[in-house]
Amino acid sequence: MAEKGRQTSPSSESNDDEKIVMETPASDLVVTKYAMAADIVNAVLRELIAATKDGVEVGEICDLGDRLMNERIAKVFKKEKDTLKGIAMPTCISINNCVCHFSPLRSDPPIIIKDGQMVKIDLGAHIDGFIATAAHTVVVGASLENKIKGRMANVMLAAYNAMEAAIRMLRPGLYKNIEITDMIDKIANIYKVRPVENMLSHELRKNKIDGEKQIIQNPGEKQRSEMTKCSFEKFEVYAIDILMSTGEGKTRILDSRTTVYKKVDDLVYSLKVKASRYVEYAYISLHIKQFCIMFFSSTFIAFDCDEKLAKMGVVECERHNLMRPYQVFYERDGEYVAQFKSTVLIMPNGLLKITGFPLDMNTLESDIKIEDQLITSLLNSSLKPKKAKKKPKSDKKDENNGTQNKDGIMEQKGNVDTQSVNLKIRNLDKKSVLSNNRDGVKAVQEN
Repeated sequence: MAEKGRQTSPSSESNDDEKIVMETPASDLVVTKYAMAADIVNAVLRELIAATKDGVEVGEICDLGDRLMNERIAKVFKKEKDTLKGIAMPTCISINNCVCHFSPLRSDPPIIIKDGQMVKIDLGAHIDGFIATAAHTVVVGASLENKIKGRMANVMLAAYNAMEAAIRMLRPGLYKNIEITDMIDKIANIYKVRPVENMLSHELRKNKIDGEKQIIQNPGEKQRSEMTKCSFEKFEVYAIDILMSTGEGKTRILDSRTTVYKKVDDLVYSLKVKASRYVEYAYISLHIKQFCIMFFSSTFIAFDCDEKLAKMGVVECERHNLMRPYQVFYERDGEYVAQFKSTVLIMPNGLLKITGFPLDMNTLESDIKIEDQLITSLLNSSLKPKKAKKKPKSDKKDENNGTQNKDGIMEQKGNVDTQSVNLKIRNLDKKSVLSNNRDGVKAVQEN
């Protein structure tokens, strides 16, 4: 809609439409840039999972992840000198009850990874502002002979299945964001865990890692009422980020140093203005331009200048509201937090999940199963539904024997009626009652 008193020409409107297309997956080039960023994230994540072993220092893995991302980023779009590219989320390694954002400085006391610990790996990269992020949870030392059991298995299964369900509910025009919030709660209840309170999954836009559309998990009454309701449209991109806890899902801040920051939109301009007054601003401006344009870690700066100066610069920038700190959050001691995150493009032919790895179900052992037919049907539905082929009429019905897909989810043989599943889930609260199943978990049964 044009501003009052201002005329717009058809050519200007056409240019605006073209700009929108060129900044979304409606453009093949944009899809390519998302895919390249995703390839980098997936490749580095695979190496970090392999490096997460007993006796390794957390800081070493963070440094390894950031170094590998920068090395791979430097190899793409080399001829396009004006194309910004870099780290969109520095490597964070959060253990057990540590929820997120842990990326220590070199001078911090070393934290050594041990067998049996639950480790969350979180990272992201961008090409020309098109962001791909991912997170994965592993238990150190887990194997076919040494399976993950009990609460640890349940919280990992809850987080992973909730992410997969949320991704499938991004189908255009079918669900609201608050319906995904409710689905996350339902899956958490099945596994007797809690979503971490008020954590958000965001729409991704060019140069923006926290877009306007959001999906909140485990909101309080105030947060739920204030959350803007929205649906999902084709050519949108989302980072679906699910965190589950064996505890109450409430976070707290302890004594860990904040090292992860997000720049405000006008940071580079402000730094240029203030560089003559604060030499530390100049250092930070240089490194933000070199490493990233969204999130960054003060460890980036500390590598190439005096760490004390780096800390001073970060403090000054924070004081002047030039960057936003992302503090390290914790659950209660003795609890476990699992995280899974994937980047998803909503395309006309289906959902394109470009980051993240399947959970290795062979190393998990749980006595809790999802028996709710609506949820299992949703999880079994394809991200890209295949067009139904014409078949000769027959009285025989397809067998429902399951096979495991590449995401580690049991898929049925034959087509799942995704439209029917979607409609049923939307009316779940109106058409169902709660009853206890044999595991003592609240299960949904149709009237």
